[in-house]
Amino acid sequence: MYRTKTCGELRIGDVGNEVELAGWIQKIRNLGGMIFIDLRDEFGITQIVLNDEELQEKAKELTTESCISISGKIVERTNKNPNMATGEIEVVANKIEVLGKCKNVLPFEINTTQEVREDLRLEYRFLDLRNEKLHNNILLRSKILKTLRDKMDELGFTEVQTPILANSSPEGARDYLVPSRLNPGEFYALPQAPQQFKQLLMVGGFNKYYQIAPCFRDEDPRADRAPGEFYQLDFEMSFATQEDVFKVIEGVIPDTFEKFSTWKADKGPFIRIPYREAMEKYGIDKPDLRNPLIIQDVTKIFENSEFKAFENKTIKMIAVPDGAEEGRKFFDKMTDFAVQECEAKGLAWTKFEKDGTIQGGIAKFITEEMKEKLKAEYGVKENSALFFIADEFKKAQKIAGLVRIELGKRYDLLEKDVFRFCFIVDFPMYELSDEGTIDFNHNPFSMPQGGIEALETQDPLDILAYQFDLVCNGYEMASGAVRNHSPEIMVKAFEIAGYTEEDVKSRFGALYNAFQYGTPPHAGAAPGVDRMVMLIENSQNIREVIAFPKNKRARDLLMRAPSTVTEEQLKDVHIKLDLEK
Repeated sequence: MYRTKTCGELRIGDVGNEVELAGWIQKIRNLGGMIFIDLRDEFGITQIVLNDEELQEKAKELTTESCISISGKIVERTNKNPNMATGEIEVVANKIEVLGKCKNVLPFEINTTQEVREDLRLEYRFLDLRNEKLHNNILLRSKILKTLRDKMDELGFTEVQTPILANSSPEGARDYLVPSRLNPGEFYALPQAPQQFKQLLMVGGFNKYYQIAPCFRDEDPRADRAPGEFYQLDFEMSFATQEDVFKVIEGVIPDTFEKFSTWKADKGPFIRIPYREAMEKYGIDKPDLRNPLIIQDVTKIFENSEFKAFENKTIKMIAVPDGAEEGRKFFDKMTDFAVQECEAKGLAWTKFEKDGTIQGGIAKFITEEMKEKLKAEYGVKENSALFFIADEFKKAQKIAGLVRIELGKRYDLLEKDVFRFCFIVDFPMYELSDEGTIDFNHNPFSMPQGGIEALETQDPLDILAYQFDLVCNGYEMASGAVRNHSPEIMVKAFEIAGYTEEDVKSRFGALYNAFQYGTPPHAGAAPGVDRMVMLIENSQNIREVIAFPKNKRARDLLMRAPSTVTEEQLKDVHIKLDLEK
């Protein structure tokens, strides 16, 4: 036995007992006649005292972060440390054994506040995981996953694992392909989501399915998106409507957030915002409702303006109450942000002063009539700062959305210590691709609102789908939909996006075939686990809540992946590389 107690559980009531502890040396302090060791394990720290000459001599060979075991007697400390759970006691050691020696020089200091280059931390992730904050993040993740499973079990969902080696499917991102040794020239694809499998489970008669599902997408990494792989709480229900899915999310998500955070979380029913309204008011389909600023379209007011930059443009305005008190430097920096970070041509602005005058920026182009309309029709008040974005419609929306977010931060307008949830609903079924063709806007397996009639009679760009996103504090938390369960609607929906019935049979043969055999209506969603933990932990970087993440270039620096493989391995899977020299 290496230990009879953990380093974090000893208390004053244990004084006089013999104990065996094991852990890592966090700190060694040599005070001449006495040596102190802070011994750490996952549960806490205990101070070890070495006053035996033989042990002190042995301690000279010890290094921090070495793994050791000790035995000794628990005594009351004379200089108690109220900041430690074990601060009232210490252990006088009578034996030390080195279980795993650590090198004298560490690549970086553990449990330090100093900045450590992230790539170095990822290369030595096994050491980085000893850092108390990161270690606790992974423990928190484990607790959150258990809570999610418990809640889904309570709601009568059945946990089912679906395949990792699957077929290639157009679901919005590039696939990761896996060559087949037994089937030359053919490939598996790692699933972007268990979409088809969970629908097939509904066809198979399961009432409610869920799993903590790994998903694989070849996407560029971001601070809130891990490259390559991520996990989601994937669930699906038979004989379910959009309302049924909302009730599950509203019952599971806010309670989980409040259980593991001191912040307040919105309770259901969550606010529902149609997609087009979200784009109009927030310039983005994942609005942060802690930010009170709203985007308004003022194109009509400025249609006869002499300001050339507004000519023949869509003009969006963001009015910041009490924002006029900022000086010229603030507005210049916001303009720099819009140009450099948002690809805007510029950022027009002006101030409605407390005395009723208009000052700064484009003030000279705002007539008295415009001023009165802005006040009467758009609610602009005195002492407000007004920011204007002029561009082509969609670009103006996008830039205004980014400017709104930045203004909320720079003016410190975001509501504190709350999780604000909303559903973005009524997504368009289709959108125009960069090449001008009709493409799916969201999930190709969603049910169009209006069914087959809508597909046959409406302009594709006017068709809405039973698709929705859950948004929390400006992050997309989940996507979901009522699924298409009709083979006729499925074929027609894909036909509009440029696929033939043969394409559908070839690429989605399992679903197409299954839908011929009595498919129940079904619906579901998939909240993202990594992003959920990131929000609950209040981290700005998703890599801080993943045990072994990849870096910003999608490389695993610890395991050195991706890497080259041998010619023999390539031959086994019938692949020959054609790399440019």
